[in-house]
Amino acid sequence: MKLVCSKSNLLKSVNIVLKAIPGKTTMPILECILIDASTNNIKFTANDMELGIETIVDGTILEKGIVAIDAKIFSDIIRKLPDNDVTIETDGNLTTTITCEKAKFSISGQSGEEFSYLPYVERDNRIVVSQFTLKEVIRQTIFSIAANENNKMMTGELFEVKGDMLRVVSLDGHRISIRKIELKEEYSDIKVVVPGKTLIEISKILSGETEDEVSIFFTKNHIVFEFDDTVVVSRLIEGEYFRIDQMLSSAYETKVIVNKKELLDCIDRATLLVKEGDKKPIIMNITDGSMELKINSFIGSMNEDIDIEKEGKDILIGFNPKFFIDALRVIDEENVSLYMVNPKAPCFIKDDEGKFIYLILPVNFSA
Repeated sequence: MKLVCSKSNLLKSVNIVLKAIPGKTTMPILECILIDASTNNIKFTANDMELGIETIVDGTILEKGIVAIDAKIFSDIIRKLPDNDVTIETDGNLTTTITCEKAKFSISGQSGEEFSYLPYVERDNRIVVSQFTLKEVIRQTIFSIAANENNKMMTGELFEVKGDMLRVVSLDGHRISIRKIELKEEYSDIKVVVPGKTLIEISKILSGETEDEVSIFFTKNHIVFEFDDTVVVSRLIEGEYFRIDQMLSSAYETKVIVNKKELLDCIDRATLLVKEGDKKPIIMNITDGSMELKINSFIGSMNEDIDIEKEGKDILIGFNPKFFIDALRVIDEENVSLYMVNPKAPCFIKDDEGKFIYLILPVNFSA
């Protein structure tokens, strides 16, 4: 095999497929990037059995062939090469020579036979969204997946398609994030749970441009994202997602309209007094026209008043400040509406159009 590519193209493609290289594995072949120049284009593939990524590299094939190379070493070499054309060549023993200007590396490769190719996934059921929309919806929900693996379902996000609507949901037992996206056309119903890790890695690769599209294909066990010259295949999380609709009551006793930036800045300031791991709540005392925010910790205390519009009853309620900050950071509206029932029931942050709902459970506190 012999091929020539520019360093920048190589680096771009290596960085894309590196997202599917496992941190720890007992199978050394999974730590490799497969360089496949056996057809008319150059393809890089990496696969950790949960997530697989394949991308086409811009370059010239001088001799067809295929080789698997240790991903970390290969990416480190490419990164340090001069900005010029790079030649990658293998001999009969799969020794791979990488040459650029006067620099020349020789590393041992492996045969591509043992490599786990991406599974073949049928392309029947699909939706199309812009890269910008997908990147945004991941950013606006991914923070509330569960970090630990105790409940596998909570480490993923629900992707649900009904007609021309895509609903994306994440939850971790303390809060729920829901975003709705209007699609350009009607599609058949789909309901799958996508691993959070897959979505985090995808959002790093997406360009985020509104003109660029992503095709998303769904099957019983897999989800496929196709965009630019890249294909990402991921296993789905099996099982039935939580029934969240019964938690989304629209009844409320107190409604508050508040400037988003003011509320976010105020809670952010209050957390200066909370050390990492210290579970001190922020207490909201909501009365006519005013919300008083208080926090008491071992370091000190703070309180601040914010002007609000209030409808309904007064309420004194406490929350984990981080949960409020996470939700407010991804809301772009100037003003937000908070809906509450009592100090033990969840608070809803939602818009009038139904594009988003953030549900946050309160915490007990001694006033």
